[in-house]
Amino acid sequence: MHPIIYDVAVSVDGFISGPSGDISMFANEGPVVEDYHARMATYTTAIMGRSTYQFGYKYGLEPGQNPYQHMETIVFSQSIGDLKNSDVKICRSTTTHIIRELKSIAKGPIYLCGGGSFAGWLLKKGLIDRVILKRAPFVYGDGVSLFGGKVSPHPFKKIASKSYLSGYVLEEYET
Repeated sequence: MHPIIYDVAVSVDGFISGPSGDISMFANEGPVVEDYHARMATYTTAIMGRSTYQFGYKYGLEPGQNPYQHMETIVFSQSIGDLKNSDVKICRSTTTHIIRELKSIAKGPIYLCGGGSFAGWLLKKGLIDRVILKRAPFVYGDGVSLFGGKVSPHPFKKIASKSYLSGYVLEEYET
């Protein structure tokens, strides 16, 4: 089985985006971003919910376009419309069985893109294997939280940490 890895930037106060989906305060260059791109090259499959996929439209992603050309991308959504000539797969059912099956047939590590409520559901079901946080040196105060609101207590084991001169801290955990 291949691991699901939640590799995400997060503010000090636990938000993956600010109000109205603002991500402008997160780094878009420098060593923390270079390290992220290096990790991205190791993932073979990307999974995300509808909100994360459609968030890409703000940045030029076209409906049906794969945001990660080197990966198979699967969008989990019951409500997303049909995407004509799609380069992404749409999975209209989100069950633990489907996710476990995906983990067994994937060709390598699975990148959990975005997060929020989908990440919270995966965590609750025990389906996230690793969490990699790029903790940013600022506070949003509001927005989309790391696991989409309230989650039950869940222990993590810290396996790595790296500090950057920019103030970012990379924290890696096993679940």
